[in-house]
Amino acid sequence: MLKDEDRIFTNLYGMHDRTLEGAKKRGHWDGTADIIGKGRDWIIDEMKASGLRGRGGAGFPTGLKWSFMPKESDGRPSYLVINADESEPATCKDREIMRHDPHTLIEGALIASFAMGAHAAYIYIRGEYIREKEALQAAIDEAYDKGMIGRNACGTGWDFDLYLHHGAGAYICGEETALIESLEGKKGMPRMKPPFPAGSGLYGCPTTVNNVESIAVVPTILRRGASWFSGFGRKNNSGTKLMALTGHVNTPCVFEEEMSLSVREIIEKHGGGIRGGWDNLKAIIPGGASCPVLPKHALEDAIFDFDWMRENRSSFGTGCMIVMDNSVDVVKAVWRLSKFFKHESCGQCTPCREGTGWMMRVMDRLVTGEAEVEEIDMLLDVTKQVEGHTICALGDAAAWPIQGLIRHFRDEIEDRIKAKRTGRSGAMAAE
Repeated sequence: MLKDEDRIFTNLYGMHDRTLEGAKKRGHWDGTADIIGKGRDWIIDEMKASGLRGRGGAGFPTGLKWSFMPKESDGRPSYLVINADESEPATCKDREIMRHDPHTLIEGALIASFAMGAHAAYIYIRGEYIREKEALQAAIDEAYDKGMIGRNACGTGWDFDLYLHHGAGAYICGEETALIESLEGKKGMPRMKPPFPAGSGLYGCPTTVNNVESIAVVPTILRRGASWFSGFGRKNNSGTKLMALTGHVNTPCVFEEEMSLSVREIIEKHGGGIRGGWDNLKAIIPGGASCPVLPKHALEDAIFDFDWMRENRSSFGTGCMIVMDNSVDVVKAVWRLSKFFKHESCGQCTPCREGTGWMMRVMDRLVTGEAEVEEIDMLLDVTKQVEGHTICALGDAAAWPIQGLIRHFRDEIEDRIKAKRTGRSGAMAAE
């Protein structure tokens, strides 16, 4: 378990002062100019050595991503874009950074932008995050007033501007290229890649898009050293991470913990155990709504990190776990997710535009048991036709929960269909 002195986010619960003065007392903005003075290459090499993987869900190595940015400008400016959209159902971690510890993000934005040769960064914040936007904007204004950012930021000779942009509440704008389109004032629709943002992103200029947490942890990693951060967790899954527990645990919460602990340990220590005890656990969705569901029997030795989840046909995602006990109608739960993804599809790609609606309509019938048993395989087949055939990962996100449901809970779907046939409505949970 993580010791208090190893926590990066020292004001996660808003118990302390979130102003610049309060942040400095807790060790932030300490020696920022010295870090920048070590140069771009040192910062990027240190980030690579730390093993930090993107905290927004995909888990791409952060230092490597930064290294894709051009070393010399061809006349175009470079930009850092920070993804604060956080619209994935059950994901609620970055919001705590912006509300209670905003200076970690601002200092991280300065250092990361310098490392990538960007004089400007944009934070794209979710439309529904009103109070978070206010807290973040107040912190940005304070940082400008005290010379931490702006002209000659922190006295380093580096000019840096930070802009906060409020989205309009579209889930698709959490996808990096749709976010860039939205920032440019266009409809939030993902772009074809290549070109990747590092070659042609915001306004056609080299751009890197990073998650809030990925940027906010940067100053602490550079102050304490890459080897400190990489000392937590398993190989390729290093560091500390903001995680969350929601659903049928006794104490739902957001917390910082080291990577690669067991799922059971996290639920017991931070969630106060499953409501009704461990034996009452039915399933979890490991990291936000798009991750395939995992049943209890797969979780006895489960490790909560990127690689274990991938090897077991799910995904670590954002590390925000949905816990379901035996009272849950898991078919209905996945139906609800399929409804969400259908609603949030931007409609650009035919497999997603048509497929999400198709999948939801079959799920409508599976929930009530009014389908044929053959339709289960037909539905699985449709998910395979959507998965991997769209510009962005929303098609995959819509397909995966259904694939996980059929993989692990097929018997429940079949029982419901049979119960409807024989008129034994008592066997049907979804009435």
